[in-house]
Amino acid sequence: MDMRKYRKMRTAGDRRRLEWYGEKIFSQSDEDGIISEIFRRIGCKNKVFVEFGSEVGTENNTRNLLESGWSGLWIEGNPDYAKSIRWNFRDKISEKILMFSEAYVDVQNINSIIEENGISGEIDFLSIDIDGNDYHVFEAISVINPRVVCLEHNHCYTPCAEYVMPYNPDYRWSAGRSDFGASLTSMAKLAGRKGYTLVGCSLYGANGFYVRNDLVGDHFTGPFTPERLFNPLDYEKVVNFPVRGGKPQVGKRWMEAGSGWWAVVRRLVRG
Repeated sequence: MDMRKYRKMRTAGDRRRLEWYGEKIFSQSDEDGIISEIFRRIGCKNKVFVEFGSEVGTENNTRNLLESGWSGLWIEGNPDYAKSIRWNFRDKISEKILMFSEAYVDVQNINSIIEENGISGEIDFLSIDIDGNDYHVFEAISVINPRVVCLEHNHCYTPCAEYVMPYNPDYRWSAGRSDFGASLTSMAKLAGRKGYTLVGCSLYGANGFYVRNDLVGDHFTGPFTPERLFNPLDYEKVVNFPVRGGKPQVGKRWMEAGSGWWAVVRRLVRG
């Protein structure tokens, strides 16, 4: 089924659903377009972002924002990824447009890392994708007040299922593991307790988008439930998501190499 037909099926033809606006520029699949559409609707305040883990910076949820005049902080614990970021983004780092911290985040250090990099209070955007303690780290964040949050959920669990991995600061994801993160329902409940509403999910991937309750207004259509907004994962569609302007798909080589949590998805899909 082509993307247009699939979007129509998943959204019941509702053109206000965020799936219709998905575009890949630097994101893994359609996140760039969805993020842009959210801010088109609610506006920007200070164009400051925080993202962890940002990998090498060529494919993440905030690179497009960085290239569009935003500033912010990337946090990445992998030493090889950190080395690449420091080299490839040395100009933006030296100009203080991009702050970078090499660290594996946990509930004890996340607030201090953010604050030490000069960020606190209200920011426009937070993205969390660490394939592990995402739920617990998001729960612990108190030094910033994001207007929009993107949280990766564990796509092994259906919308009705509740799952949260036990907190383990030493956890490191590895191929073959599916015990990471939290289900969409569990993430949405935590977000609700922190004052956020789930407003949409990526079309083929595992990202949920949450807007602070005071900003939702009539910009999005409900009901805002995991059952309505969840989309099944299709890893082949994610990695082959069309790139705006025909840029290289920087994530394809990584995925084909069998690293990252896509290895888990392959096993689940293929049985």
